[in-house]
Amino acid sequence: MVPSLELIEGEDHMFYHAPTAEYREYFHQGTSRRAYEMLGAHPVDENGIKKWHFCVWAPNAKHVALVGSFNHYDRNANPMYKQYDGTWEIRLDEDYLYRDAPEDGFPTYKYDILGADNVWRMKADPYAFYSEVRPMTASRLYNMEGYLWGDEEWLKQRSTFNAYENPVNIYEVHLGSWRRHPDGTMYTYTEFADEIIPYVLEMGYTHIELLPVMEHPLDMSWGYQVTGFYSATSRYGEPKQLMELIDRCHQAGIGVILDWVPCHFPRDGYGLYRFDGTSLYNHPDRRRGEIAQWGTKLFDFARGEVCSFLLSNACFWLDWFHADGLRVDAVSGIIYYDFCKEPGQYIPNCFGGRENLDGINFLRRMNETIYHDFYGVMTIAEESTAFPMITAPTYLGGLGFGFKWNMGWMNDILSYIKLDPVYRKYHHDKLTFSLFYAFNENFVLPFSHDEVVHGKHSMLDKNPGDLWQKFAGLRALYGYTMAHPGKKLLFMGSEFAHFIEWKFDDQLDWFLLVYERHAPLQSCVKQLNHFYKSTPAFHQVDRSWDGFQWISANDTDNSVLAFLRTDKEGNAILCVSNFTPQFLPIYRIGLPFGGKLNEILNTDREEFGGSNQYNAYEITVMPGEYNGFPFWADICVPPLSTVYFQYDKILPPPPKKRKFGTLAAPIRIGKGGKK
Repeated sequence: MVPSLELIEGEDHMFYHAPTAEYREYFHQGTSRRAYEMLGAHPVDENGIKKWHFCVWAPNAKHVALVGSFNHYDRNANPMYKQYDGTWEIRLDEDYLYRDAPEDGFPTYKYDILGADNVWRMKADPYAFYSEVRPMTASRLYNMEGYLWGDEEWLKQRSTFNAYENPVNIYEVHLGSWRRHPDGTMYTYTEFADEIIPYVLEMGYTHIELLPVMEHPLDMSWGYQVTGFYSATSRYGEPKQLMELIDRCHQAGIGVILDWVPCHFPRDGYGLYRFDGTSLYNHPDRRRGEIAQWGTKLFDFARGEVCSFLLSNACFWLDWFHADGLRVDAVSGIIYYDFCKEPGQYIPNCFGGRENLDGINFLRRMNETIYHDFYGVMTIAEESTAFPMITAPTYLGGLGFGFKWNMGWMNDILSYIKLDPVYRKYHHDKLTFSLFYAFNENFVLPFSHDEVVHGKHSMLDKNPGDLWQKFAGLRALYGYTMAHPGKKLLFMGSEFAHFIEWKFDDQLDWFLLVYERHAPLQSCVKQLNHFYKSTPAFHQVDRSWDGFQWISANDTDNSVLAFLRTDKEGNAILCVSNFTPQFLPIYRIGLPFGGKLNEILNTDREEFGGSNQYNAYEITVMPGEYNGFPFWADICVPPLSTVYFQYDKILPPPPKKRKFGTLAAPIRIGKGGKK
């Protein structure tokens, strides 16, 4: 492991301490875990005088000056001094820096850089902890020290948290559009905490996942084109207010996952693009250095300094903001050179393949570091290909992620749901195919923001038919998803059937809850969430066939699925989904054991807006061969529904020990012998 900078006893962690030559080398080799302690702007005490130390990596620059509100952006006022390793430094008195400071008290600054191409560029600090509110682009002096955390009990419990065997049900949220003030202005981090925490607790989610909160210039990018990787976006307040939001979530028992974007960066002039007049953070060849489809630049993982920048950034959000996990965006763009490219538009690796070996090595190092240093956190890969062993340990050749979004399952089930029920029987395999690979990785089942934009329709509007069928189909889908192996994720608004696609520039249509169908569907999701959270059979054995058994996988004519979910103790829930509007009042299924069935949750109940067809009485499982099983039962299967049954099994008695020496001959016990 790479140590942090040596700290002087009794001084604050974020105060600047001069790095040793060894630590500088860690940064250039790509193994630095806390590069943000060496680079950026940090307070420092020099002989009792308060100062700030600035350090920026710009090895090819001809000249660098610190400019800001304190010197009226005069590049001649405060030139920086180049060190032997390509970093530039300067130290200035705090009183000087805070003169002419903005009203909120946070001085602005940038680096004015004369690049290798003889062009002056005014750049924001890549390691800045705070930035101006868009459309302004300067960095701001910010002391990260001083927030008093109150989540000690949460962190203690998290250190022993086993995400694989515990419920993980994620509510994905965009801070700027979940709720807004009546005048359209955005909530602050603090105001968001006031509203989101009681809502998430009531709805029964275990975690929230925030779309990127790192500084970005354009609201339209939703945060996925980052310019301030270390800077909590100023749209919603200052960094310590984000700390407060996460702290309060923890104290309420809610985990917080942050979306993180280490694949690419935008070409905004004040950002990383051509930082010192060269392609410093991306490969200079466009075939490796950009994604033309997105108009962004790809990070060059062959450069140690780039790897240190990103590795330190991942640890920064987990360390300083106590995040419980990172959902890593666009992992395919890191592991493949041909991501979003046609043949001839990329350069193969040294073996002639399309895999980005440097990117793969970075991801392995990142996951090894995170899981070593932060007990109980999760790393989750958004990876859309069949690249193997995403969630396998690195010592077995995997990438080391904790979880992977199950994009194959998501695409299959949503393409199935869009079909008219008349035609669904011809595509039944889209329901069953996921179980061929369900245990190859540790999966999260995502219905994310990407599925409710750009003409894909809302989750409700994906369902065909009249309004009743749309709502019933969505309830059935959510019930089936909750029972399917894998952790869960649902984008905001989908829990109350947002009718139109998500709009990043307005709040959700909360007024829909006054209409007759939306509130009952929200109540259905709430009950499904709490049932999942409290039922070990739905989350305890998610990674093997020990927790799943098909009961009816091939009833294509009725578009019905039935399966068992089982916990470690053998307690089982029977899950039955009907994806047609056909009511099946008597539907026979085979079962492996005798016993009793009791309906415990039904998405077709009247309270959820359904037709209220349900199994009112306890059902006795009868002996007799059916569908390959030794027992059977007749159940009622409502239209467009998912039904859960408590399956109280009567297990056969364990076999008695046989007193035989071989299969053919009994053991002969002589007189006085021991049995």
